[in-house]
Amino acid sequence: MIDSHVFIIAGMTCAACAKRAERALQKTRGVVEVSVNFATEKALIKYDPQIVETATLKQVIISAGYKVIDAKSKTTTTIKGDSRRLRKEKESRLLWIKLVISAAFSLPLLYFAMGHMLPWGGLPMPSFLQPMEHPLAYSCLQLSLTVPVMVVGYRFYVVGYRALWKRSPNMDSLIAIGTSAAFCYSVFSFIQIVRGDHSAVEQLYFEAAGVIISLILLGKFLESVSKGKAGEALEKLLCLAPETAVTLKDGVECEILIDDVKVGDVLVVRPGGKIPVDGVILEGFAAVDESMLTGESLPVDKCVGDKVYAASLNKNGLIHFEALKVGADTVFSQIIRTIEEVQGSKAPIAKMADVVSGYFVSVVLCIAFLAFAGWFIGTGDFVFALRVFVSVLVISCPCALGLATPTAIMVSTGIGAKNGILVKNGEALEVAHKIRTIVFDKTGTVTEGKAEVTDIIVANGYSREELLQIAASAEKGSEHPLGKIVVQAAEKEALELFVLERFEAVAGLGISAEFAGKRVVVGNKKFVEKTCDVASSVLGVEEQAEVLSGEGKTLMFVSVNEQFVGVIAVADVVKQCSCEAVVSLKSMGLDIVMLTGDSERTAAAIAGQVGIERVIAGVLPQDKADVIRKLQGENRKVAMVGDGINDAPALVQADIGIAIGSGTNVAIESADIILMRNDLRDVPTAIALSRKTIRIIKQNLFWAFGYNAAAIPIAAGLLYLLGGPLLNPILAAAIMSFSSISVLANALRLKNFRTTKK
Repeated sequence: MIDSHVFIIAGMTCAACAKRAERALQKTRGVVEVSVNFATEKALIKYDPQIVETATLKQVIISAGYKVIDAKSKTTTTIKGDSRRLRKEKESRLLWIKLVISAAFSLPLLYFAMGHMLPWGGLPMPSFLQPMEHPLAYSCLQLSLTVPVMVVGYRFYVVGYRALWKRSPNMDSLIAIGTSAAFCYSVFSFIQIVRGDHSAVEQLYFEAAGVIISLILLGKFLESVSKGKAGEALEKLLCLAPETAVTLKDGVECEILIDDVKVGDVLVVRPGGKIPVDGVILEGFAAVDESMLTGESLPVDKCVGDKVYAASLNKNGLIHFEALKVGADTVFSQIIRTIEEVQGSKAPIAKMADVVSGYFVSVVLCIAFLAFAGWFIGTGDFVFALRVFVSVLVISCPCALGLATPTAIMVSTGIGAKNGILVKNGEALEVAHKIRTIVFDKTGTVTEGKAEVTDIIVANGYSREELLQIAASAEKGSEHPLGKIVVQAAEKEALELFVLERFEAVAGLGISAEFAGKRVVVGNKKFVEKTCDVASSVLGVEEQAEVLSGEGKTLMFVSVNEQFVGVIAVADVVKQCSCEAVVSLKSMGLDIVMLTGDSERTAAAIAGQVGIERVIAGVLPQDKADVIRKLQGENRKVAMVGDGINDAPALVQADIGIAIGSGTNVAIESADIILMRNDLRDVPTAIALSRKTIRIIKQNLFWAFGYNAAAIPIAAGLLYLLGGPLLNPILAAAIMSFSSISVLANALRLKNFRTTKK
């Protein structure tokens, strides 16, 4: 028997950490499958409980150097969000305090260390801190300002050197080695100054260590704020489910907790109430809003024998229904479980810098130690050999490497925000350029998501305004959503409505009303045909109605005094920007797919209007993720664009989830990119921005490693060995700084990005 368990892991700082924890668990006897997600801090483990216990698995994670904050069984719905949210808020506050302290010391450190080197005489400096006149005071001040920054950033050294010790170096290892090299060499120079060698004042690099730590802390703080929202999708989704239900036993209603509902119980739901569990209606009629399941804007008419689903909303009508599925078996719970499973099994994107850094650190260390040993043996001069050793480490300091990816992403996300595209993490930008298939939800994404009167067909001498006025007057007494849409259309055109004298609603068919000497019937064709002959009333009207029905529109037939007078069509209209977005995406070589829970006829009609050839219709929310998975199985990166709760599983399963800003909070929290302007033309813009960003990142990494690759041999004394000069650590630091400047300048080229909108 194979069981599953979820652990919440704290202490991971990059994708390499998640990989190390994953490897440690995979080596454990009895573990069948492991997936550690750095973004959500979750470890999904499938194991044989007869061979290994959860306590052992927990200890393996701790032995790998991480903390297990919480654990839960896979059978429960989700993790309690309060403790996690509080922990994330605490981490963010602590990082903010560290950042403030670090900046308070590193900014004056940078001023005193570099201010006098600026052109035009430099910045004003107190006479007793002039480096050449008072080197001891000058170096003491730098040392006293650097030590607090190093203490605040102690975690980089603990994690970095631990990763190095475990032969899995990461970005923290590079930070630790680089800043340690600069600090240790500066301390060595400080000792030389104390001993009377005042020329050593030119070989202080305290500011390099202090400023690097401050910048990295800034990045970690911003990352913490972003990651603090991870998992909120599930918390917000859970809020949609009612906490109580009303049961009916022996004619007596009783309110009980949702967890106490059992299969077979008879439940009561009044207008405005939420359906507590899945079931089948025994008595009554209601219009139920199932948009959280199907994404459709129009409520569905439900009568005896129809099924209802947990968390859907009863818009009107009193119903009694029998509970068929409760707890984790409901469709609603399956959606939650799907999101959770996909989030846990979705591997994070391995950043290029993290992949290369493991080899880079090892190579640099080997070169530095070999150069030190070679020169010490060859010359017998320890100071000379140490200078070569430090030059190699200083020139390989990961400033440019650390800036290569985040600076490009920082500029790119800023450009995106300016254009209404909110990118929630850097990984989304890194993946979006690989997207080859775009999957669109229909309702609220390609369409407006709200129904309105689209067509009015008149007959027997009635004008368009007269027909709308009569139908709206009759529907004024109705609570049905379709009737309200007709009334809103009349009010929008400022039509005066008649005063009702009599009104009657027939569940699932239509309404009849009397006013101003008219007997008006509004409803489906079958209901209205009881009062008149629609087919023979006016030639061509029925054919027009068939065309509208074929376009997926809902038809409302109208008769006055037993005479057929016309048809009113209601539908969800296509957004004006949808066609242009599809054209732009096709021009970029992308495949377009429409995925919806609506009928094939309606979906095909909408797809035809915007130019989408491939349509997958009638798909339930919990199955949408499976469709995305099948598309991914075609060896293509897939992006999902949606706006509803029903899209959340697919948004998480997709390589990139893109949510419409006007959509539900759950969809927005589940997505990687949010279109704040509700404009589908921002989808091709986001893809284009990602493609340009990745080009910049690759260029940055090339320059970052290129400078080091060219300069490290020189720093190791290759030119000196051939009779040339020895690279001074000051020049090494200058080359390092220049590489950082070039990386930053290259990233700023992204500001010239232009959107794809016409």
